[in-house]
Amino acid sequence: MKPSRRDLSAWIERCVPRDMPASLRRRALLQGAYALAATALTTPIAGCALRPPPRFDTDPFTLGVASGAPRSDSVVLWTRLAPAQGELPAAVDVNWEIAHDDKFRTIVQHGSTTAASDFAHSVHVEVKNLKPARWYFYRFTAGDAISATGRTLTAPQLNAADARLHFAFASCQQYEQGYYAAYRHMARENLDLVVFLGDYIYESSWGRNHVRKHDAGMPFTLDAYRNRYALYKRDPDLQLMHASAPWLVTWDDHEVNNDYANDRSETLDPDFLLRRAAAYRAWYEHMPVPLTAVPRGPDALIYDSYRFGALANFFVLDDRQFRAYEACPKPGRGGSNVVSGCAERIEPGRTMLGETQERWLANGLRGSRTRWNILAQQTLMAQNDRMPGPGESFWTDGWDGYPAARARLLDELRESRVANPLVISGDVHCTWVADLKADFADEKSPAVATEFCGTSITSQGPNARQVAATLRENPHIKYGNSTRGYLAVDLAQDRCNVTVRGLADEKLAASSIATLATFAVESGRPGALKT
Repeated sequence: MKPSRRDLSAWIERCVPRDMPASLRRRALLQGAYALAATALTTPIAGCALRPPPRFDTDPFTLGVASGAPRSDSVVLWTRLAPAQGELPAAVDVNWEIAHDDKFRTIVQHGSTTAASDFAHSVHVEVKNLKPARWYFYRFTAGDAISATGRTLTAPQLNAADARLHFAFASCQQYEQGYYAAYRHMARENLDLVVFLGDYIYESSWGRNHVRKHDAGMPFTLDAYRNRYALYKRDPDLQLMHASAPWLVTWDDHEVNNDYANDRSETLDPDFLLRRAAAYRAWYEHMPVPLTAVPRGPDALIYDSYRFGALANFFVLDDRQFRAYEACPKPGRGGSNVVSGCAERIEPGRTMLGETQERWLANGLRGSRTRWNILAQQTLMAQNDRMPGPGESFWTDGWDGYPAARARLLDELRESRVANPLVISGDVHCTWVADLKADFADEKSPAVATEFCGTSITSQGPNARQVAATLRENPHIKYGNSTRGYLAVDLAQDRCNVTVRGLADEKLAASSIATLATFAVESGRPGALKT
């Protein structure tokens, strides 16, 4: 018999969530209405799928699977249909399963969703009502195709006092400059979490000794950005790490354009917001982020906090979308510069995060009751004077271009008395370990927080001479190393241990890796100690 209106209402309740993006929700509702009206339909609507299952000549899950945004009772599951050959219909039904075991003998939840061309046939499933601190396995199916199996972990319940956390953080993975061997080694560490701090893709081709190439020029359109993400995501080591643990992600400049600030590009492109809208949309389509991050034109809300029991609170920040323009740019340009004596740089109203995000962060810090509070953000926060000897010069695209904003943030950390603030950073393609001080000019000024700035996955960085010069000129920076790799963190109630991991050669797909240094931060004592 034909489905009744009661059948359709039940189907809408089950299969068309109210928080689905508007374009997808309209499509799903139309599908349901069509099913109700179709005279040829002779069976009730049992599941969420209303279309005949597709058949694929090649694997549609070529970009892998991922999970992210873990909370104590939920996680986001991601994939995107992108077969190497053949075109997809405008909408494809995709089924998902999440289970206690990798053989899917004990399935916890399952359902169906729509992969639509509007969102590049990407899938974002927010699975709720999960158990805290629990490993799960997940997979997707479309027609007769089955994805790879991913593994994910929910956060501990909010009052869990005995939790520990083993995570790594990474950034800056220019595809042409190296292979992603770092992720293969990272996957062997049995991590609970990965925090990615920006420059997931690069819009530009640059650097020396390329080992592979972008398959197109610089992207400006939505399709071009989608293709750039697809190129990066086909890397098997990157797919392996995405499938091994949940990720927290933010962006930096190269997801859009080098050194952009707010609505201004470094070339002062009058159509820049159109490009930013395309780039933000493609970023969302390829990241395991919740529906709250869906862009609205050139705007998107991606900053958020994630709590891991009573142990840690992660404040994941966005320092690109809302920042003031870089101070004292080169004539006729936007973007960064290295300056000394630039009055604009030290203006008190300049902001890195924007007024709304600054206020949100201050409120979050003041309300946090976890043992550790981690600011996951894009670039080196410690002052870095680039002029040897007397005088000072600063790079304006980082926090040195916004010293008043940095002072406000460090004052907030001190005045709120938030427990054990740690800052994790990326962007500058070099590992730095630093004391963050209220007064960087005073060597006796006490540390307010500890910063661990991670090196890049592949992107080339400063040479050894430049690293040594930075350490001589900036005594609050305790360690520097420009080897490619990542930092791994073991977090316990009383101690944070950080391991600097460096590749032998990022130009080799099978590169080995080594531990370059280890550090510890004791609870209640800001500042890293080399161990």
